[in-house]
Amino acid sequence: MTQLTYKEHFNRTFNLAYPVMLSQLGQVLVGVADSMMVGRLGAEPLAAASLANSIFFVVLMFGIGVSMAITPLVAAADGKGSRKRIAKLFKHGFVINMFSALVLFLIIVMAAPSLGYMNQPEEVVRLAIPYLGIITLSLIPFMFFQTFKQFAEGLSQTKQAMFITIFCNLINVFLNWVLIYGKLGFPEMGLNGAGWATLISRVLMGLIMWYYVWHSKRYTEYKIGFGFKKLSFPMISKMLKIGVPTGFQFIFEVGAFSAAAIMMGWIGVNALAAHQIAINLASISYMMASGLSAAAMVRVGNQLGRNDIKTLREAGFTIFGMVALFMLCFAFIFIVFRNFLPTLYIDELPVIEMTASLLIIAGFFQLSDGIQVVGLGALRGMSDVKVPTLVTLVAYWVMGLPLGYLFAFVFNMQEKGIWYGLLIGLTSTGVMLLWRFHKLSDKLLKETKAPVLD
Repeated sequence: MTQLTYKEHFNRTFNLAYPVMLSQLGQVLVGVADSMMVGRLGAEPLAAASLANSIFFVVLMFGIGVSMAITPLVAAADGKGSRKRIAKLFKHGFVINMFSALVLFLIIVMAAPSLGYMNQPEEVVRLAIPYLGIITLSLIPFMFFQTFKQFAEGLSQTKQAMFITIFCNLINVFLNWVLIYGKLGFPEMGLNGAGWATLISRVLMGLIMWYYVWHSKRYTEYKIGFGFKKLSFPMISKMLKIGVPTGFQFIFEVGAFSAAAIMMGWIGVNALAAHQIAINLASISYMMASGLSAAAMVRVGNQLGRNDIKTLREAGFTIFGMVALFMLCFAFIFIVFRNFLPTLYIDELPVIEMTASLLIIAGFFQLSDGIQVVGLGALRGMSDVKVPTLVTLVAYWVMGLPLGYLFAFVFNMQEKGIWYGLLIGLTSTGVMLLWRFHKLSDKLLKETKAPVLD
């Protein structure tokens, strides 16, 4: 096998990752635009968006995790040159994702009334419930889009989803302007207008991605088809064994930040609004780092399919180095511009000051956040999901959140205490996942070098 230099690893990873990074950046910039535009309505609508999104994104990220089972399996099958298996993986992934979308939709619909029992400000809950109902509808077209996106990424085709995502996100921002503020003859919908803009743009994303994959000559050799005939339950089981733990990995992490948002609501409206702004900014670096995570999943999965473990390790550690440099740049930005960045969202001084203090902590956890998200992707490429899921559970829910509660309400550190707990959880996760990748890949390398005994 031809051995690659680290420069070649960097170039291959970058070419694979940058479309996903830009696609993810486009997704998160819509959230940034939503928050900026809603923030102009005041602290209460912004806090309501934070509360609703804290519930919605937990469920959404679980769905994304389930859909991600397609990518490493397709990448491994592509490494072996098995086109029939790739086609079957797409078909089964589509069935799993659409069923998951329906179940997750029903879960949020049933959970929405419980917002009133979370000890949140009454006006915030009143605004959050209808907004949550609208964005919940977007789950189904989003999971439809994810099916085609993860399939294409498994084949190392990442640019198409990038272009589609960026285009639809521009539509989303335009619709925000029209519907939130009542432009071009439309009624002023406020926060609900942002919800309708999200729903419309995600329907458009799903339709365009489907049209491209369905009609592109690039994918005709895989004989892509829908339907419930000849479903293989062993294949469904295998995909769920990767997708469901991956979904729980996202739940444990995103759920920790959502739980932090609920605790912020106990402190007050300003703390919840500050949390929303700081999380919104931190999500920019996180979602872009998740592009490198997707590249790690594809490259590791592909080399695993080829049984080239040496290249697998080199590719993995190259990506860890890339994400470390990338996240250190964001750490610098958050700390240096901590007083300016919140003013892009809101002009209320107490919220700006709270946000600035949280951005210092966000700066410190950038490195560990990048390491842990790439670690999850690399291990997912090796179909290793159970131990990483346990790691995220322990780091966030046994360590991070309880310590955050202790710091905030027992030691009276308030909003900063909650984020100190998140910092500890992220750092612990990053260290453990990096060590896990090293040990697991080193074990595979030794096994491939071991002599075969008669």
